Amino acid sequence: MIDTHTHIYGEEFDEDRSAVVARALEAGVNMLLLPNIAADSWQPMLDLCAAPGGKSTLCRSTLPEGSLLVANEVMRNRSQVLAENLIKWGHPEVVVTNNDPADFTELTHLFDVILTDVPCSGEGMFRKDPVAVDEWSLENVDICWQRQRRILTDIWPALKPGGLLIYSTCTFNREEDEDNVAWIAKELGADVLEVPTDESWGITGNLTGGGFPVYRFLPHKVKGEGFFLAVLRKHEGECEEMPSRKLKSPSRMDKKKKGKDNKQPLSVPKEAKEWLASASDYSLAMKDTQVVAFPKVYQDEYALLQQTLKVIHAGITLGEIKGKDLIPHHSLAMSTALADDTFPLAEVTYEQAIAYLRKEGLVLDADVPRGYVLLTYQQMPLGFVKNIGNRANNLYPQEWRIRSGYLPEEVVTVF
Repeated sequence: MIDTHTHIYGEEFDEDRSAVVARALEAGVNMLLLPNIAADSWQPMLDLCAAPGGKSTLCRSTLPEGSLLVANEVMRNRSQVLAENLIKWGHPEVVVTNNDPADFTELTHLFDVILTDVPCSGEGMFRKDPVAVDEWSLENVDICWQRQRRILTDIWPALKPGGLLIYSTCTFNREEDEDNVAWIAKELGADVLEVPTDESWGITGNLTGGGFPVYRFLPHKVKGEGFFLAVLRKHEGECEEMPSRKLKSPSRMDKKKKGKDNKQPLSVPKEAKEWLASASDYSLAMKDTQVVAFPKVYQDEYALLQQTLKVIHAGITLGEIKGKDLIPHHSLAMSTALADDTFPLAEVTYEQAIAYLRKEGLVLDADVPRGYVLLTYQQMPLGFVKNIGNRANNLYPQEWRIRSGYLPEEVVTVF
């Protein structure tokens, strides 16, 4: 099986010192949480403000196997970028949604961990972004801390009692940082937790004289931009009313929509299961003309998310039915769940790889079999083509293509 977790097309995010320390902190959070959760009772994690996806890929890599990550972005165009990056990351236990924080309120006690990297006044971006300086004002700080509290109030019922809230901003002022952490602890009901750190990392603690631990990443002390993080555990025995999670019956309108064109619904092609390394672990279903595979262990949660939220990607999109053909989807090419030897592999040069990512036509070597072929570059997956002999039809997603025609004189690679 091809491991896409470390391939170049997934790792698109800056790995500065702050990001490295954040990685260590979130690993520490795992150590605080996981010993208190039985292996068979692990619930999903929510990354609430997830785009473009750097935090989500980090969290997905840190979470234990068998867990589910829900990555959300409220802005529609940014949610598409989030879905793209998580598809490239290749992990099947992911759901991407496009919702307002208020939409999560009714998902009572669904999540063991919620990461809220909330919209803020952006003081930590001053060094690299002149626009952040121009847009800053005391009035904007006031707007931000109040909006942050509304967001936290909206998502608080969705966090399980005893679950963790990771609260972060990219700003420096106490109103959006320490004051909000103190407010969460007092008004919503939580304990602020200490996370193991190392003095050599250069992290600064609480600047308000408060007795609770927080973690400030100041640009003159760490390599990177400004960042603030705190971890809180929700009090046990919260009194939110736990609603029944019975799935809703289809409404008359839903039935009417389904039956208005009297089209026979498509069935899942048999060969789709053969494309998965462990097909018995997945439920396969049709979504319009696409075949989607989702882990069986989270089937009920997935159904609930579909009813409550706008899901734009989930699990693995295996392929799309066009006429009599099942065309393999790019999501499958990137997935770690792709079965070995399902498709022939064709290793390409750097120039061919760039041409493929620009969605240009390719001509493969004469010994490459005809039909669907998975292209690789340095043994890492690029995506599918349909080789018809004299040329290979490029199946890379049109909306993801590289638009620049520039090629550097000297190629610098990361592996």
